[in-house]
Amino acid sequence: MEFMSQEGYDKLVAELHQLIEEELPRVINAVSEARDKGDLSENYEYRSAKREQSRLLGKIRFKQNVLSHCRVLDTTKLHTDSVQLLSKVELTVLSNHHQMTYTIVSPHEANIKEGKISIKSPIAQALKNKKKGDIVEVRVPAGTLRLRIDSIQL
Repeated sequence: MEFMSQEGYDKLVAELHQLIEEELPRVINAVSEARDKGDLSENYEYRSAKREQSRLLGKIRFKQNVLSHCRVLDTTKLHTDSVQLLSKVELTVLSNHHQMTYTIVSPHEANIKEGKISIKSPIAQALKNKKKGDIVEVRVPAGTLRLRIDSIQL
């Protein structure tokens, strides 16, 4: 079981709805049209449409599985005294005093462009259960980072 935010859950439900209601009928129609063109053994369009249908059905099953095994976190029961899932953490890299802000989210919500990192990432794992003012060392592909936690919010 994985936990996620209400926003992440709603986004996943919307994506699943779009796949089932819009994409799947389009792909099924493409398979049907390609089948009507004759000999299936030499019909590239048919094989391509079937591959697309298979890929889409796999994606739908994956999203359905995630939704059936996830739980939405009640943010009213979360605290800001330590870093946890859905915490918004302001950090300072001690080597160059660069400041950054990340929100710790489920792996399905992670989006580095939005400043959302997975709870399973090395940085989030190092920050987990730490408090404001703590200094953590994180091994990342570029080396080891020393980070100071400046603030924790929800």
